[in-house]
Amino acid sequence: MTSAQREGKQVSAGRGQLAALPKAHLHLHFTGSMRHETLLELAARDGIHLPESLVTDWPPELSAADEKGWFRFQRLYDVARSVLRTEDDVRRLVREAAEDDVRDGGRWLEIQVDPSGYAARFGGITAFTDLVLDAVATASSETGLGMAVVIAANRTRHPLDARTLARLASQYAGRGVVGFGLSNDERRGVTAEFAPAFKIAERAGLLLVPHGGELRGPDHVRSCLEALRPGRLGHGVRSVEDPALLEEVVDRGIALEVCPVSNVALGVYSDLTSVPLPQLLEAGATVALGADDPLLFGSRLAAQYATMRAAHELTDEQLADLARMSFRASRAPVELRDRAYADIDAWLAAPAPY
Repeated sequence: MTSAQREGKQVSAGRGQLAALPKAHLHLHFTGSMRHETLLELAARDGIHLPESLVTDWPPELSAADEKGWFRFQRLYDVARSVLRTEDDVRRLVREAAEDDVRDGGRWLEIQVDPSGYAARFGGITAFTDLVLDAVATASSETGLGMAVVIAANRTRHPLDARTLARLASQYAGRGVVGFGLSNDERRGVTAEFAPAFKIAERAGLLLVPHGGELRGPDHVRSCLEALRPGRLGHGVRSVEDPALLEEVVDRGIALEVCPVSNVALGVYSDLTSVPLPQLLEAGATVALGADDPLLFGSRLAAQYATMRAAHELTDEQLADLARMSFRASRAPVELRDRAYADIDAWLAAPAPY
Protein backbone atom coordinates (compact mmCIF):
# COMPACT_ATOMS: atom_id res chain seq x y z
CA MET A 1 0.00 0.00 0.00
CA THR A 2 1.34 3.41 -0.96
CA SER A 3 1.50 6.40 1.35
CA ALA A 4 -1.25 8.02 -0.72
CA GLN A 5 -3.50 5.02 -0.18
CA ARG A 6 -2.71 4.95 3.54
CA GLU A 7 -3.60 8.62 3.81
CA GLY A 8 -6.75 8.01 1.77
CA LYS A 9 -7.96 5.62 4.47
CA GLN A 10 -7.95 8.58 6.86
CA VAL A 11 -10.50 10.50 4.80
CA SER A 12 -13.34 9.71 7.22
CA ALA A 13 -11.53 11.32 10.16
CA GLY A 14 -11.98 14.94 11.15
CA ARG A 15 -14.89 17.26 11.97
CA GLY A 16 -17.97 15.35 10.85
CA GLN A 17 -16.08 13.58 8.08
CA LEU A 18 -13.61 15.00 5.58
CA ALA A 19 -15.66 13.35 2.85
CA ALA A 20 -18.63 15.42 4.04
CA LEU A 21 -16.79 18.71 3.50
CA PRO A 22 -18.22 20.24 0.28
CA LYS A 23 -15.59 20.68 -2.42
CA ALA A 24 -15.16 21.78 -6.01
CA HIS A 25 -12.81 19.66 -8.10
CA LEU A 26 -10.98 21.70 -10.73
CA HIS A 27 -8.08 19.50 -11.80
CA LEU A 28 -9.16 16.07 -13.03
CA HIS A 29 -8.10 14.60 -16.36
CA PHE A 30 -10.54 12.55 -18.38
CA THR A 31 -8.87 9.14 -18.77
CA GLY A 32 -7.01 9.67 -15.52
CA SER A 33 -10.34 9.75 -13.68
CA MET A 34 -11.06 6.11 -14.55
CA ARG A 35 -11.52 3.60 -11.76
CA HIS A 36 -8.82 0.94 -11.63
CA GLU A 37 -11.39 -1.85 -11.62
CA THR A 38 -13.02 -0.34 -14.71
CA LEU A 39 -9.68 -0.30 -16.51
CA LEU A 40 -9.16 -3.99 -15.74
CA GLU A 41 -12.70 -4.93 -16.76
CA LEU A 42 -12.64 -3.08 -20.08
CA ALA A 43 -9.18 -4.40 -20.93
CA ALA A 44 -10.27 -7.98 -20.22
CA ARG A 45 -13.39 -7.55 -22.33
CA ASP A 46 -11.40 -6.68 -25.44
CA GLY A 47 -8.28 -8.73 -24.77
CA ILE A 48 -6.06 -5.69 -24.26
CA HIS A 49 -2.77 -6.50 -22.58
CA LEU A 50 -1.98 -4.15 -19.71
CA PRO A 51 1.51 -3.73 -18.24
CA GLU A 52 1.93 -5.15 -14.74
CA SER A 53 2.26 -1.62 -13.35
CA LEU A 54 -1.42 -1.15 -14.21
CA VAL A 55 -2.48 -4.55 -12.87
CA THR A 56 -0.75 -6.25 -9.93
CA ASP A 57 1.76 -3.45 -9.25
CA TRP A 58 -0.87 -0.71 -9.24
CA PRO A 59 -0.57 2.18 -8.58
CA PRO A 60 2.62 2.39 -10.62
CA GLU A 61 5.91 3.79 -9.42
CA LEU A 62 6.30 6.99 -11.42
CA SER A 63 8.71 9.85 -11.93
CA ALA A 64 8.87 12.74 -14.36
CA ALA A 65 12.30 13.97 -13.40
CA ASP A 66 13.51 13.37 -16.96
CA GLU A 67 12.06 12.68 -20.41
CA LYS A 68 12.28 8.92 -19.89
CA GLY A 69 10.19 9.15 -16.75
CA TRP A 70 7.57 11.32 -18.41
CA PHE A 71 7.49 9.02 -21.43
CA ARG A 72 6.67 6.09 -19.13
CA PHE A 73 3.90 8.09 -17.46
CA GLN A 74 2.47 9.10 -20.83
CA ARG A 75 2.70 5.54 -22.16
CA LEU A 76 0.65 4.25 -19.24
CA TYR A 77 -1.90 7.00 -19.81
CA ASP A 78 -2.14 6.09 -23.51
CA VAL A 79 -2.60 2.42 -22.68
CA ALA A 80 -5.41 3.30 -20.31
CA ARG A 81 -7.07 5.49 -22.93
CA SER A 82 -7.02 2.60 -25.40
CA VAL A 83 -9.60 0.62 -23.38
CA LEU A 84 -12.28 3.20 -24.14
CA ARG A 85 -13.81 1.60 -27.23
CA THR A 86 -17.54 2.43 -27.17
CA GLU A 87 -19.86 5.30 -26.33
CA ASP A 88 -21.03 3.34 -23.32
CA ASP A 89 -17.42 3.18 -22.09
CA VAL A 90 -17.20 6.97 -22.21
CA ARG A 91 -20.51 7.35 -20.44
CA ARG A 92 -19.44 4.89 -17.78
CA LEU A 93 -16.17 6.73 -17.15
CA VAL A 94 -17.96 10.06 -16.72
CA ARG A 95 -20.67 8.60 -14.49
CA GLU A 96 -18.16 6.84 -12.26
CA ALA A 97 -16.00 9.97 -12.00
CA ALA A 98 -19.09 11.84 -10.84
CA GLU A 99 -20.01 9.13 -8.35
CA ASP A 100 -16.50 9.12 -6.93
CA ASP A 101 -16.47 12.88 -6.48
CA VAL A 102 -19.88 12.84 -4.78
CA ARG A 103 -18.60 10.17 -2.41
CA ASP A 104 -15.68 12.49 -1.60
CA GLY A 105 -17.86 15.51 -0.92
CA GLY A 106 -17.71 16.93 -4.43
CA ARG A 107 -20.43 19.41 -5.39
CA TRP A 108 -18.85 20.69 -8.63
CA LEU A 109 -16.46 19.09 -11.13
CA GLU A 110 -14.66 20.60 -14.10
CA ILE A 111 -13.29 17.60 -15.97
CA GLN A 112 -10.50 18.25 -18.48
CA VAL A 113 -10.29 16.51 -21.84
CA ASP A 114 -8.32 16.77 -25.08
CA PRO A 115 -10.80 15.59 -27.76
CA SER A 116 -8.03 15.05 -30.30
CA GLY A 117 -6.77 12.08 -28.27
CA TYR A 118 -10.08 10.26 -28.83
CA ALA A 119 -11.16 11.65 -32.22
CA ALA A 120 -10.00 8.74 -34.39
CA ARG A 121 -12.15 6.21 -32.54
CA PHE A 122 -15.20 8.38 -31.93
CA GLY A 123 -15.82 10.16 -35.23
CA GLY A 124 -13.77 13.32 -34.84
CA ILE A 125 -13.26 16.01 -32.24
CA THR A 126 -16.74 17.49 -32.58
CA ALA A 127 -18.53 14.16 -32.31
CA PHE A 128 -16.45 13.18 -29.30
CA THR A 129 -17.08 16.53 -27.61
CA ASP A 130 -20.81 16.09 -28.17
CA LEU A 131 -20.59 12.62 -26.61
CA VAL A 132 -18.68 13.87 -23.56
CA LEU A 133 -21.03 16.80 -22.98
CA ASP A 134 -24.06 14.53 -23.23
CA ALA A 135 -22.43 12.06 -20.83
CA VAL A 136 -21.66 14.92 -18.43
CA ALA A 137 -25.25 16.18 -18.53
CA THR A 138 -26.59 12.69 -17.87
CA ALA A 139 -24.13 11.97 -15.05
CA SER A 140 -24.87 15.32 -13.45
CA SER A 141 -28.60 14.61 -13.52
CA GLU A 142 -28.15 11.11 -12.10
CA THR A 143 -25.71 11.99 -9.32
CA GLY A 144 -26.63 15.57 -8.43
CA LEU A 145 -23.05 16.71 -9.02
CA GLY A 146 -22.64 19.99 -10.88
CA MET A 147 -20.35 19.35 -13.85
CA ALA A 148 -18.67 21.16 -16.71
CA VAL A 149 -15.86 20.52 -19.20
CA VAL A 150 -12.48 22.11 -19.81
CA ILE A 151 -11.14 21.44 -23.29
CA ALA A 152 -7.34 21.21 -23.26
CA ALA A 153 -4.78 21.31 -26.03
CA ASN A 154 -1.63 19.18 -25.97
CA ARG A 155 1.60 21.18 -25.86
CA THR A 156 3.50 18.35 -27.59
CA ARG A 157 1.37 18.94 -30.72
CA HIS A 158 1.54 21.85 -33.15
CA PRO A 159 0.13 25.17 -31.89
CA LEU A 160 -2.24 25.18 -34.89
CA ASP A 161 -3.91 22.11 -33.40
CA ALA A 162 -4.44 24.16 -30.24
CA ARG A 163 -6.18 26.87 -32.28
CA THR A 164 -8.53 24.24 -33.72
CA LEU A 165 -9.40 23.08 -30.21
CA ALA A 166 -9.82 26.65 -28.99
CA ARG A 167 -12.36 27.27 -31.76
CA LEU A 168 -14.11 24.04 -30.82
CA ALA A 169 -14.21 25.04 -27.17
CA SER A 170 -15.52 28.48 -28.12
CA GLN A 171 -18.42 26.93 -30.02
CA TYR A 172 -19.52 25.22 -26.81
CA ALA A 173 -18.94 28.16 -24.46
CA GLY A 174 -22.02 28.45 -22.28
CA ARG A 175 -23.15 24.99 -23.36
CA GLY A 176 -21.16 22.85 -20.96
CA VAL A 177 -17.60 24.00 -21.73
CA VAL A 178 -16.26 26.54 -19.25
CA GLY A 179 -12.52 26.61 -19.87
CA PHE A 180 -9.58 26.07 -22.19
CA GLY A 181 -6.30 24.53 -21.06
CA LEU A 182 -2.88 23.37 -22.17
CA SER A 183 -1.52 20.12 -20.79
CA ASN A 184 1.19 17.45 -21.13
CA ASP A 185 4.92 17.87 -20.41
CA GLU A 186 5.47 21.59 -19.86
CA ARG A 187 9.13 21.13 -20.81
CA ARG A 188 7.98 20.55 -24.40
CA GLY A 189 6.94 23.18 -26.90
CA VAL A 190 7.17 26.96 -26.73
CA THR A 191 4.47 28.43 -24.51
CA ALA A 192 4.25 31.75 -26.34
CA GLU A 193 3.34 29.94 -29.57
CA PHE A 194 0.05 28.87 -27.98
CA ALA A 195 -0.98 32.46 -27.24
CA PRO A 196 -3.18 32.80 -30.38
CA ALA A 197 -5.22 29.77 -29.28
CA PHE A 198 -5.73 31.26 -25.84
CA LYS A 199 -6.82 34.56 -27.34
CA ILE A 200 -9.52 32.72 -29.29
CA ALA A 201 -10.74 31.09 -26.09
CA GLU A 202 -10.53 34.36 -24.16
CA ARG A 203 -12.73 36.13 -26.70
CA ALA A 204 -15.34 33.45 -26.14
CA GLY A 205 -15.36 34.15 -22.41
CA LEU A 206 -13.75 30.87 -21.44
CA LEU A 207 -11.60 30.53 -18.34
CA LEU A 208 -7.94 30.06 -19.31
CA VAL A 209 -6.32 27.22 -17.36
CA PRO A 210 -2.92 26.12 -18.72
CA HIS A 211 -0.58 23.79 -16.84
CA GLY A 212 2.52 25.51 -15.52
CA GLY A 213 4.88 25.56 -12.58
CA GLU A 214 5.07 21.84 -11.90
CA LEU A 215 7.84 20.21 -13.96
CA ARG A 216 9.33 23.63 -14.68
CA GLY A 217 9.91 26.37 -12.17
CA PRO A 218 9.02 30.06 -11.82
CA ASP A 219 10.40 30.90 -15.26
CA HIS A 220 7.63 28.94 -16.88
CA VAL A 221 4.96 30.33 -14.58
CA ARG A 222 6.01 33.79 -15.73
CA SER A 223 5.89 32.67 -19.37
CA CYS A 224 2.33 31.45 -18.83
CA LEU A 225 1.32 34.71 -17.18
CA GLU A 226 2.79 36.84 -19.94
CA ALA A 227 1.71 34.80 -22.96
CA LEU A 228 -1.50 33.05 -21.95
CA ARG A 229 -3.16 35.36 -19.39
CA PRO A 230 -4.52 32.53 -17.22
CA GLY A 231 -7.32 32.75 -14.69
CA ARG A 232 -6.05 29.55 -13.06
CA LEU A 233 -2.84 27.60 -13.32
CA GLY A 234 -2.76 23.82 -13.47
CA HIS A 235 -0.41 23.08 -10.54
CA GLY A 236 1.55 26.36 -10.26
CA VAL A 237 3.15 25.21 -7.00
CA ARG A 238 6.66 26.19 -8.00
CA SER A 239 5.71 29.85 -8.15
CA VAL A 240 6.57 29.68 -4.45
CA GLU A 241 10.25 29.62 -5.45
CA ASP A 242 10.06 33.27 -6.56
CA PRO A 243 8.37 35.48 -3.91
CA ALA A 244 7.90 38.38 -6.30
CA LEU A 245 6.26 36.13 -8.85
CA LEU A 246 4.02 34.55 -6.23
CA GLU A 247 2.96 38.04 -5.13
CA GLU A 248 2.03 38.81 -8.74
CA VAL A 249 0.02 35.59 -8.97
CA VAL A 250 -1.85 36.57 -5.82
CA ASP A 251 -2.37 40.18 -6.92
CA ARG A 252 -3.79 39.03 -10.26
CA GLY A 253 -6.16 36.62 -8.56
CA ILE A 254 -4.81 33.59 -10.38
CA ALA A 255 -5.87 30.41 -8.61
CA LEU A 256 -3.53 27.43 -8.33
CA GLU A 257 -4.80 23.89 -8.91
CA VAL A 258 -2.53 22.05 -6.49
CA CYS A 259 -2.37 18.26 -6.76
CA PRO A 260 -0.22 17.09 -3.82
CA VAL A 261 -0.16 13.33 -4.36
CA SER A 262 0.71 13.60 -8.04
CA ASN A 263 3.45 16.16 -7.25
CA VAL A 264 5.12 13.60 -5.02
CA ALA A 265 4.50 10.65 -7.34
CA LEU A 266 6.11 12.46 -10.28
CA GLY A 267 9.12 13.55 -8.22
CA VAL A 268 8.37 17.26 -8.08
CA TYR A 269 8.63 16.97 -4.28
CA SER A 270 10.26 14.20 -2.27
CA ASP A 271 7.36 13.72 0.13
CA LEU A 272 4.01 15.21 1.13
CA THR A 273 5.51 17.41 3.82
CA SER A 274 7.58 19.14 1.12
CA VAL A 275 4.53 20.24 -0.89
CA PRO A 276 4.55 24.00 -0.17
CA LEU A 277 0.87 24.42 0.63
CA PRO A 278 1.46 26.40 3.86
CA GLN A 279 3.74 28.85 2.07
CA LEU A 280 1.19 29.36 -0.71
CA LEU A 281 -1.60 29.99 1.78
CA GLU A 282 0.55 32.33 3.87
CA ALA A 283 1.24 34.38 0.73
CA GLY A 284 -2.50 34.72 0.14
CA ALA A 285 -2.74 32.41 -2.88
CA THR A 286 -6.08 30.92 -3.90
CA VAL A 287 -5.59 27.16 -3.89
CA ALA A 288 -7.91 24.43 -5.17
CA LEU A 289 -6.78 20.91 -4.32
CA GLY A 290 -7.16 18.36 -7.12
CA ALA A 291 -6.53 14.68 -7.76
CA ASP A 292 -5.05 15.06 -11.29
CA ASP A 293 -5.05 11.40 -12.45
CA PRO A 294 -6.41 9.02 -9.77
CA LEU A 295 -5.99 6.06 -12.11
CA LEU A 296 -2.22 6.51 -12.09
CA PHE A 297 -1.70 8.01 -8.64
CA GLY A 298 -4.16 5.90 -6.64
CA SER A 299 -5.65 8.89 -4.79
CA ARG A 300 -8.91 10.77 -5.26
CA LEU A 301 -10.26 14.15 -4.18
CA ALA A 302 -10.87 13.81 -0.43
CA ALA A 303 -7.51 12.10 0.00
CA GLN A 304 -5.79 15.30 -1.16
CA TYR A 305 -7.32 17.10 1.82
CA ALA A 306 -6.44 14.21 4.13
CA THR A 307 -2.83 14.04 3.01
CA MET A 308 -2.33 17.79 3.37
CA ARG A 309 -3.95 17.81 6.79
CA ALA A 310 -1.66 14.99 7.93
CA ALA A 311 1.48 16.45 6.33
CA HIS A 312 0.98 20.03 7.51
CA GLU A 313 -1.28 19.62 10.56
CA LEU A 314 -4.00 21.71 8.97
CA THR A 315 -6.85 22.81 11.19
CA ASP A 316 -10.51 22.31 10.33
CA GLU A 317 -10.72 26.06 9.68
CA GLN A 318 -7.90 25.80 7.12
CA LEU A 319 -9.53 22.82 5.44
CA ALA A 320 -12.81 24.74 5.23
CA ASP A 321 -10.95 27.71 3.72
CA LEU A 322 -9.44 25.42 1.09
CA ALA A 323 -12.89 24.11 0.22
CA ARG A 324 -14.27 27.66 -0.07
CA MET A 325 -11.39 28.65 -2.34
CA SER A 326 -12.10 25.72 -4.63
CA PHE A 327 -15.58 27.12 -5.29
CA ARG A 328 -14.35 30.71 -5.67
CA ALA A 329 -11.89 29.55 -8.34
CA SER A 330 -14.55 27.56 -10.20
CA ARG A 331 -17.12 28.38 -12.85
CA ALA A 332 -19.88 26.86 -10.72
CA PRO A 333 -23.25 28.66 -10.83
CA VAL A 334 -23.77 31.24 -8.10
CA GLU A 335 -26.63 29.28 -6.54
CA LEU A 336 -24.49 26.15 -6.26
CA ARG A 337 -21.63 28.12 -4.72
CA ASP A 338 -23.88 29.76 -2.16
CA ARG A 339 -25.31 26.41 -1.06
CA ALA A 340 -21.81 24.99 -0.82
CA TYR A 341 -20.58 27.92 1.29
CA ALA A 342 -23.49 27.47 3.68
CA ASP A 343 -22.81 23.75 3.97
CA ILE A 344 -19.09 24.36 4.54
CA ASP A 345 -20.05 26.68 7.40
CA ALA A 346 -22.35 23.98 8.77
CA TRP A 347 -19.58 21.39 8.51
CA LEU A 348 -17.24 23.66 10.44
CA ALA A 349 -19.86 24.46 13.07
CA ALA A 350 -20.66 20.82 13.76
CA PRO A 351 -19.25 19.40 17.00
CA ALA A 352 -15.81 17.87 16.52
CA PRO A 353 -15.83 14.09 17.08
CA TYR A 354 -12.58 14.24 19.03
